[in-house]
Amino acid sequence: MTEEIWIVDDDRAVRFVLAEALRDAGLAVREFGEVAAVRTALQTARPALVVTDVRMPGEDGLTLLNELQAQSVGPVIVMSAYTDVATAAAAYRAGATDYLAKPFDLDHAVASVQRALASAAAPVETGPSVIASNHALLGESAPMREVFRLIGRVAASDLNVLITGETGTGKELVARALHEESARRDKPFVALNTAAIPSELLESELFGHEAGAFTGATRRVAGRFEQAEGGTLFLDEIGDMPLALQTRLLRVLAGGEFYRVGGRELIRGNVRIVAATHQDLAARAASGQFRADLMHRLDVVRIELPSLRTRRSDIPLLAQHFLVATAQELKLPPKRFSKAALKLVAQRDYPGNVRELENLCRRLAVIAPGSEILPADLGDGKPAPGGSEWTDALREWAADALAKGEADIHARARSALDQTLLQAALQASDGHRQNAAQALGVGRNTLTRKLGASRTRRR
Repeated sequence: MTEEIWIVDDDRAVRFVLAEALRDAGLAVREFGEVAAVRTALQTARPALVVTDVRMPGEDGLTLLNELQAQSVGPVIVMSAYTDVATAAAAYRAGATDYLAKPFDLDHAVASVQRALASAAAPVETGPSVIASNHALLGESAPMREVFRLIGRVAASDLNVLITGETGTGKELVARALHEESARRDKPFVALNTAAIPSELLESELFGHEAGAFTGATRRVAGRFEQAEGGTLFLDEIGDMPLALQTRLLRVLAGGEFYRVGGRELIRGNVRIVAATHQDLAARAASGQFRADLMHRLDVVRIELPSLRTRRSDIPLLAQHFLVATAQELKLPPKRFSKAALKLVAQRDYPGNVRELENLCRRLAVIAPGSEILPADLGDGKPAPGGSEWTDALREWAADALAKGEADIHARARSALDQTLLQAALQASDGHRQNAAQALGVGRNTLTRKLGASRTRRR
């Protein structure tokens, strides 16, 4: 009898398309809509491989994964539409062979199954129980799903990782996630920005120093390598490290031992290195500014973070998260974005990436006057009248006023519209009424009458 691939998912459509793709690849497939049905089937049969969803009614796929591993059934591939670091890492820790983020490419899914079948003869170790974890990394876009998958796959290893990406993309957050999802999570996570430390002090910062090693060194001080013993050392902006210090770091990575500055005691360390840079290390190595051998020591696994402009669909999620988090942190009244303002926020470019978006949201949480953030609160990001954002804002205002039972809504809106147009036209024409009226397409008398009515209402 041909060995079967079992697909477990409560979504019949997902089961159907994946099963058909696997059958087209010449594989036998059996479908299940719930975990209980899999347990019943296991009493009389064993699959060659299981592909299971994570979130299903009743028991979830991670529970099934643990049971399958305990019974030496596998390999197991996990799939989920709710991709985050913790879920991906938990799946790999529990013994998953691969992790597919929905919606996935069918060719990629078939290739993943074929790879797992090819290596099925290798023993699969059962990992520790799932550990709940929360991370500041957020995103639902395809580029971020791939980042989460990579973190989950390499976190449990002790391989050195190089994180690349533009400034402000969240490289330290990825480093912390790698640490928190690893076996070193109970040991220190130590971060050092190598570009922020003067070159003459960087060696002492990394390796520590003995008393009397240099002027002002009155006592022994442990460096970052010693502080991170058993844990993770995150070296940010590694591309800016001086060449002389690169040589010493290379020796430490090769041998796992070092001396403090001014010391004679050989210290052996057990530290995982995670490095990050926004620079092209290969180009710097080619120009002689960075040691190629050190680059290869650091770049065992590379995680490249996408810029915010390449995952624009994540901006609303991030913006609302930052707004809520700031209000909680600073004990401010909660605020929310209007639909028009959130749309405008998502359309902006962010050269500073996620950090720039976070700073914008923190600023709005403090200075925006109302409980709802409107397009006007965004400063230079106000929408053009030709667009739809201002009508969206008007629609929201009208709906709110109607819900409250307010009177004279039409008259108030007309008056506000007239005054806004008049003021803009007068400002554009340096106060010249004839030119302002011509620009608006109304007579000078009409403009004068509306201005007079405005002054009367203000009195």
